[in-house]
Amino acid sequence: MNRTQAGASHGDNALDTIEISGTIKWFDAGKGFGFIIPDNGQADVLLHVTCLRRDGYQTAYEGARIVVEALNRPGGLQAFRILSMDESTARHPAQMPAPRTHVVVEPTSGMVRLEVKWFNRIRGFGFLSEGEGAPDIFVHMETLRRFGITELRPGQFVLVRYGNGPKGLMVAEIRPDGWGDAPSSH
Repeated sequence: MNRTQAGASHGDNALDTIEISGTIKWFDAGKGFGFIIPDNGQADVLLHVTCLRRDGYQTAYEGARIVVEALNRPGGLQAFRILSMDESTARHPAQMPAPRTHVVVEPTSGMVRLEVKWFNRIRGFGFLSEGEGAPDIFVHMETLRRFGITELRPGQFVLVRYGNGPKGLMVAEIRPDGWGDAPSSH
């Protein structure tokens, strides 16, 4: 009986796991996860802190070379076991440049109160709305971090200044609703 159970669980892993070699894109110990950029050009692989710790690592530094067994999950590939990690190519946080954002836009609007349409922490972005018929305004996780906001919930209101990004309107500055003495509506 034990042999069958062991065989079944091992069989599941053998079927599901894919060996991936890549580089750590980023890892946030506070959030407990980060991403690996696979060498084969596939989509980024999720790396969770529980996987790191189970295999004896405290954290993962940007730029480190890593080989993992990954499981195919509904949201994409997720690291399941770390086979090796080479930190000689990594950049320690002390050597990292100041936090960078993928794009920084110059605000062209005044401070306006917008509603959160949706936001996905894992994907790192979302959209805000000025109302029916107005174009959606893109907001990136890096912008939230820069202004000390950890996440957004649909239906929540925030105060923002936005401008033109490469793909349309994009948040340049974001504050909690009720911050300062911004007008309640524009």
